[in-house]
Amino acid sequence: MFDDLFKRLIQPNPAPLPDADARLALTALLVRIARSDNDYAPRERALIDQIVQQRYGLDPAAAKKLRADAESVESEAPDTVRFTRVIKDAVPYDDRLEVIQALWQVVLADGTRAEEEDALLRLVASLLGVSDTDSAMARRRVEAQYN
Repeated sequence: MFDDLFKRLIQPNPAPLPDADARLALTALLVRIARSDNDYAPRERALIDQIVQQRYGLDPAAAKKLRADAESVESEAPDTVRFTRVIKDAVPYDDRLEVIQALWQVVLADGTRAEEEDALLRLVASLLGVSDTDSAMARRRVEAQYN
């Protein structure tokens, strides 16, 4: 089912992703950040469902299916460097910035910033070409939502 996406992810110069594959890859990135602290909590899964529901206009069942598919993709996806390179090539900067904000939502969902999540988010932001300043502003917007 995910063979084409995996082939693109492991190519040295991947072609841009079709919309459905980009959705799946972006959702898998949310799953990867949620799993990075080895505590993939129900609250994080629910938040990922909510994010993809709003981002892609999905109903709850479709959002859960997308997340479930993304969990499979994430567990088999290549290293984060190649994974994010495909996303960077396929997604405009403003959308990548929204992804960073969504990643911060997942990181901060449990009220703590685990070192593993922080480190992975810094790496992902850099690999996606999102500046430290823009990432910090995205984090502040999310923190304001939680306060």
